[in-house]
Amino acid sequence: MTEDINENKNQEEENFEQLLNESFAHEKQRLSPGEKIEAPIVSIGNEWTLLGIGGKGEGFISTDELKDKEGNLYVSVGDTIRAYFLKTENGEMHFTTQVTGPAARTMLHDAMEEHIPLEGTITKDIKGGFEVTLTGGSRAFCPFSHMGIRRDANKQDYIGRVMNFYVIEVKGRSATLSRKEIVAADHEAVVKELKETLNLGDKVHGRVTSIPVKNFGAFIDFGGGVEGLLPISEISWERTKKVEDVLKVGQEVDVIVKSIDWENEEFSLSLRDTLPNPWDSAAENFPVGSYHTGKVCRLAQFGAFVNLAPTIDGLIHISKLGGDKRIQHPGDVLTVGQEIEVKVEKVDMINKRISLVPASVSRAEDEKTETITKYTENQEKEDFGGLGALGEALKKAKEEKGSK
Repeated sequence: MTEDINENKNQEEENFEQLLNESFAHEKQRLSPGEKIEAPIVSIGNEWTLLGIGGKGEGFISTDELKDKEGNLYVSVGDTIRAYFLKTENGEMHFTTQVTGPAARTMLHDAMEEHIPLEGTITKDIKGGFEVTLTGGSRAFCPFSHMGIRRDANKQDYIGRVMNFYVIEVKGRSATLSRKEIVAADHEAVVKELKETLNLGDKVHGRVTSIPVKNFGAFIDFGGGVEGLLPISEISWERTKKVEDVLKVGQEVDVIVKSIDWENEEFSLSLRDTLPNPWDSAAENFPVGSYHTGKVCRLAQFGAFVNLAPTIDGLIHISKLGGDKRIQHPGDVLTVGQEIEVKVEKVDMINKRISLVPASVSRAEDEKTETITKYTENQEKEDFGGLGALGEALKKAKEEKGSK
């Protein structure tokens, strides 16, 4: 029993000696300006806040640094904060969270070596990139190539935005930042989520990010940085000559997903599939026998195409164009752009075809048919009248013979 007590006493003495040595070791350590610490808040006063910094003693930091713009404290006693050593004054160690001078350089080096993202505000567009003001006031530079944005993006749209950056280089008082890794990680997370939810034929909401000068379509961001191509042929049911006549950068649109290539992250989209198809109501708008005025839009060897409405063309076969005269080519009687009145002969909704005949030819045929009909009816009446007179004469002769 006595041996156990002595052993415990010896262990306590050894532990106390170890703690004492560690305490002396801490006391001997000296902090350099800009050196970073993480320490708990011991107390908060009107002017100064006391930090517990272990064996080094206690440190002081201005309470104003721990207030927001409205003057309200955003920390409490017991919270651990990151601070940077400034100086020793009258035996007191002073710290700051405002990373300037040596503290700023230390912060930047620490962030680069430990790969810690820093928050910063993009303040202005300068040659080759953006100037960024980091939290605490330090200024840094982020090249355009490290912003993770499209080359044709509007740089003014980024001024004033708060973003996270990695420090990739520190030289003296200047630092170079990058967002490429952050953007890539965010993009990967978005794509992973889309793979679980996106299907062909889905309607998605997006924003026009760019319109290439070659006028082949527009790029649409429909998922947090994931872009798809909206071909010019899929913008409208009507023929689109110039993309910018219909769409503008920044415009929000609903589109249908037409194709998905996850391996190359290529997506094809359609705007026109969200719009009513004019052919769905073609039979109602252009019933058989109705007359319409259209414009000749194309001539072919077999006939002339007439535009009746956006995306609705009808065909006048060459055999219907010359009337009683046979022609060799539709161009013998029509020109592209010419307005012409036509009559609908047939509507094929399955193959999306409308057969037309010139109104003049149709009316001529109608008049001819009407003339033939009237002539036939009159002839029949005359023939019937002659037979009637003969019958009456025979009847009368028979009656006279009977009276004798």
